[in-house]
Amino acid sequence: MKRSKKKHNHQCGSDLAAVVGLRDWYRSKAGRRLLEQEKAELDETLANLFGYHLLQVGVITEDSLLASSLIPDCMVLQRDAGSVDLGGNLSKKVIGGLPEALPIASDSLDVILMPHVLEFSRNPHQVLREVDRVLIPEGHVVITGFNPWSPWMFWRLALGWRKQAPWCGRFLSLSRIKDWLSLLGFDIISTQHVFYRPPVNHDGVMDKLAFIETLGERFWPVFGASYTLVAKKRVFTFTPIKPRWRPRRRFIADGVVEPQNREKVL
Repeated sequence: MKRSKKKHNHQCGSDLAAVVGLRDWYRSKAGRRLLEQEKAELDETLANLFGYHLLQVGVITEDSLLASSLIPDCMVLQRDAGSVDLGGNLSKKVIGGLPEALPIASDSLDVILMPHVLEFSRNPHQVLREVDRVLIPEGHVVITGFNPWSPWMFWRLALGWRKQAPWCGRFLSLSRIKDWLSLLGFDIISTQHVFYRPPVNHDGVMDKLAFIETLGERFWPVFGASYTLVAKKRVFTFTPIKPRWRPRRRFIADGVVEPQNREKVL
């Protein structure tokens, strides 16, 4: 009897191979260009989120993505628990673990950053359930992802890149992630798309196509190659239920003696 193979949500091989491949791609010229815009968006976002504890799930680059955060206790979780250079920021603690089973106590984190985690996970639903578990009420999650509706998908199909990172990932639409978060009780705070040029590994071509960024932001913003989503965990308050019974109304004025029941005399 043949054993059934585990179904993957991506074509990158193992999850670890997907993570390593993604890091390698971000070292390419196209990856560095995208990273510049993603970091600029994250810098602005994280600078406005406050609390005591922040967790970054996954490491896509050696550069620190948490430089603008004012949160004192920042941690980074990665599948391969070896040391990683986070831009020389020694205050960042690196821990090993899986996004689907975060080694974090429930209701303990103020902010979670997930850079391109969902599209390379076997079970993105479980990842979001873990996010919901470990965030405090009114805590925030920041998610970056590749846009399946961007022109990059034409390059992915035309050049046969489906088995190479990042193209081997299962790109999730922004609307789908919004639906999943809403079901978990999150409010969507903001969304932003970035990068409208093709993924060309040539600096000269990239510079000549810089005008596309202005056109994209103005005329077709939803077709950016990458998006950033910020959501807040909703606080569920219990509404006290009022008793259905009401006190019996008094029909006798104060100061008047109420009559007693009389017994019938046979």
